[in-house]
Amino acid sequence: MAGNGFRHLSQWRVQVTTMFDARPIGIFDSGVGGLTVLEALTRAFPEEGFIYLGDTARVPYGTKSARTVERYSVQVADCLLRRGVKGLVVACNTASALGLAALRAHCPVPVIGVIEPGCRAAVTLSAGRETPGRVGVIGTRSTVASGAYPYHLAMLDPRIPVVSLACPLFVPLVEEGWVDHPAVRMIVAETLAPLFAQRLDALILGCTHYPVLKSVIAATMGPGVALVDSSAAMAEDLGRYLGGVIAPAPPGQTRRLEFLVTDVADRFKETARRFIAGVEAEWVEMVDL
Repeated sequence: MAGNGFRHLSQWRVQVTTMFDARPIGIFDSGVGGLTVLEALTRAFPEEGFIYLGDTARVPYGTKSARTVERYSVQVADCLLRRGVKGLVVACNTASALGLAALRAHCPVPVIGVIEPGCRAAVTLSAGRETPGRVGVIGTRSTVASGAYPYHLAMLDPRIPVVSLACPLFVPLVEEGWVDHPAVRMIVAETLAPLFAQRLDALILGCTHYPVLKSVIAATMGPGVALVDSSAAMAEDLGRYLGGVIAPAPPGQTRRLEFLVTDVADRFKETARRFIAGVEAEWVEMVDL
């Protein structure tokens, strides 16, 4: 089970030896979806520097085998490690599901995945209920097949019923900028139709691309279904790491942001503007992995 690769903060044996660390934090995704996580982190930690790497030459990861995703993830991590990052945020759900164990074994810095924070946020919605609400999970084929979300939800509360659904068309829609296109509403409604009769209380957006389609998904599912976006939950997780196993940036440090891609830098800039407000990706470097 891919979920067995996840470790809690208390299981890291990394000791912080300095009070502050000016080095940046690395973030990676298979493409542009992880920019939703970057936006949340830049808002939560205004003094921290970040290096974002989008593996745009090999997007999407969600259609790849577990072995391929693991190999790609380690290659991306090595690129960020060479840039001197002090920690690594895996903003890709598929890489978190299939590559996290390999990354944590390989990397000399703490590695944070996106799945466990989203699961905790979903469980919080059921807190205090006598009977937990039914939780839906939508993601790429690889993420859904990994069983990582049901595994972590069961670890947090085994009583929670979980319904998972692969939505393979959502990532291409976002990557192509088809967010406001009339066809998107029809595609989203048709894709999510199997969930309509499930009486969900919450729906986890199990891919960092999906928050871009959040308004369409919310309209499709109706007001009775709470949508769980892992970006805010990821910010909470990073807050637990900073000052613990990762030394925070010095007070008053001027933020450093870098953007790396493996293909088509100009297109990345255009897409980034649709994802994040207040963060301009004017300078994007192409890298080989």
